[in-house]
Amino acid sequence: MFSVNTVIHQPGSFAKEQLDDSFDYKWPEGGLQVIPDWVYTSNALYQREIERIFHGRSWNFVALEAEIPQPGDYLRSYVGPTPVVVARDTDGSIHVFENRCAHRGAEFCRVRRGNTKEFVCPYHQWSYDLKGNLQGVPFKRGVKGEGGGMPKDFRNEDHGLLKLNVTTLHGVVFASFSKEVEPIADYLGPEILKDFEVVFKGRKLKILGYYRNELPGNWKLYHENLKDPYHATLLHSFLVTFGLMVAGSKNGMIADAKGRHGTLASAKPDNVAEAVGAVKGEMRAYREDFKLADGRFLQYVREFDSPWSVTMQTIWPNLIVQRELNTLGIRHIVPNGPHSQIMLWTMFGYETDDAEMERHRLRQGNLMGPSGFLGLEDNEAIKFVQEGLRRSPSDKGIVKLGGDRVGSTNSVIDEAAIRGMYQYYRKEMGL
Repeated sequence: MFSVNTVIHQPGSFAKEQLDDSFDYKWPEGGLQVIPDWVYTSNALYQREIERIFHGRSWNFVALEAEIPQPGDYLRSYVGPTPVVVARDTDGSIHVFENRCAHRGAEFCRVRRGNTKEFVCPYHQWSYDLKGNLQGVPFKRGVKGEGGGMPKDFRNEDHGLLKLNVTTLHGVVFASFSKEVEPIADYLGPEILKDFEVVFKGRKLKILGYYRNELPGNWKLYHENLKDPYHATLLHSFLVTFGLMVAGSKNGMIADAKGRHGTLASAKPDNVAEAVGAVKGEMRAYREDFKLADGRFLQYVREFDSPWSVTMQTIWPNLIVQRELNTLGIRHIVPNGPHSQIMLWTMFGYETDDAEMERHRLRQGNLMGPSGFLGLEDNEAIKFVQEGLRRSPSDKGIVKLGGDRVGSTNSVIDEAAIRGMYQYYRKEMGL
């Protein structure tokens, strides 16, 4: 097992943070080919995102069932910025409720994960069962008839924790504040469900470890980054030098019908040197001097019924499912104001893995994480974008690659999936 904590401190405040509800949130001319800076910088808009997206009709990732396998197991998690607890009851059912005591609002669960029979608030010792129901209130009837205590009409069942709607799919746990969100398979759509099932269906997971880092960039930028095949072949020296994703090879950007989810997919070419040689003149990130000390690092064991050796799924609004060669993991996005996000990484394999495959996954895991050979560059690029948006008098960016098309594309030189995401976003946000 491994665990790493990396913290990147949020930058100071700038003028663009001062926008409020009196500001005219009018999308600039240019339609989906432009994105206004205030989408990433406005605190008022961020609060609206929490209400309409994370607390709205969305399924939010909260846990893997493999993290809470036994009755009584629990895990601290988040829906948007809201702390929640994911708990498995004695009957095996999974429940998600706010990590906020119904009495005075204290965050009662203070341990990252564990096993318990009840949750007890440290402030006034109100206790709750694994379903989030209020069990006990100290001195509920006062002391020795001397007055005090709760009113006679106080009923425990009226004062339980705020419970969320819960669903699971192939061992992945989702929660929603809404009772109106569609079934999870419909929410994902067939285009996204196909590659989601490649990773999760019929396979029992084994947790290998965790990372956590804070990233000074708006939460939507992470979705954009993985809906942007254009950058993948330009930014990442490791990716292009060793042929993990090469312009001109078999690649795809697969979006669902509504544009909110996406799968960035690539097939490692059979002849890496030939594929890289054909386009390396266009890629400044290509490095002739890069060599691997251990060739096993990039070994690809074909273990899935899929044409892709790499898939990065963005599942709206807070989940990334990564399959990079044989390293597997999820990234849980926790928005932390308009200029910051917390990224919770969970790396896993399968219970059927032998010792060598587990070592191989851990070895390849160096591609990912806050300081991974690929993850580090994405983090830095997102930070640079946020700094540029905050510090500049300009007011918009452009996403014109591929013209007006939205959604899926077979070209890596295309921003169709980003346009599709903002088409959906604008509808949900009333913009």
